[in-house]
Amino acid sequence: MAGHSHWAGIKHKKGRADKERSKIFSKLSREITVAAKLGDKNPDMNPRLRTAIQAAKQANMPKDNIARAISKSELTGDKNYENLRYEGFGPFNAALIIETLTDNKNRSASSLRTILNKNNGRLGETGSTKHLFTNCGVIHVNNKKVKEDKIFELAINSGAKDCTNLENYYEIISEKEDFYKVKSELEKKLNKLEYSGIEWRPLSRISLDKEQSKKIYELLLALEELDDVQDVYININLKNI
Repeated sequence: MAGHSHWAGIKHKKGRADKERSKIFSKLSREITVAAKLGDKNPDMNPRLRTAIQAAKQANMPKDNIARAISKSELTGDKNYENLRYEGFGPFNAALIIETLTDNKNRSASSLRTILNKNNGRLGETGSTKHLFTNCGVIHVNNKKVKEDKIFELAINSGAKDCTNLENYYEIISEKEDFYKVKSELEKKLNKLEYSGIEWRPLSRISLDKEQSKKIYELLLALEELDDVQDVYININLKNI
């Protein structure tokens, strides 16, 4: 999670993939359960559920786990989860957007405040960091499976605002409001999307030295240890982590 493109890869390189697997599965299961509870249990009729299931498959989550998460939507009773966004600051003027899926906002706020304070950061007011990011749809397509001119044409015709050829994939960016429409149009033409999701992308990134980056890394890990936290976005250049 946490800004998929960079952060997920960093954790994998550092050998945390197996250790993090159960935590990731737990977060994905919660999103699937909530999506199924709020909408149709048929992913073809529920874009949020379809996206959640695709994310689970990309994380190699077993089919039985996915099926259980959907079934659990009928058993959650009075427990209502909310998508809540928190904004804050880490060390070295790092700006954070933390997205949670929680049934207790007081618990979430308290836990986040504690972790940020321990790591020389602080929880901010609503709107304190949002202006440093843009909220957009992000879709990745394997660049070995489709030619560049074809994917650019598909992206434009689907309503996307940008398409870039990166090292291992094409990255297609859409307005947040157009994400599910663009994704659906691309899925009609392509067999498989490597990744899709709505992210907060920093408008610019701060570069730190290795020692400073290590402290940011420790903060990000601590935040993701919280069950309520679904995604963390930060305006730091993560290359040194």
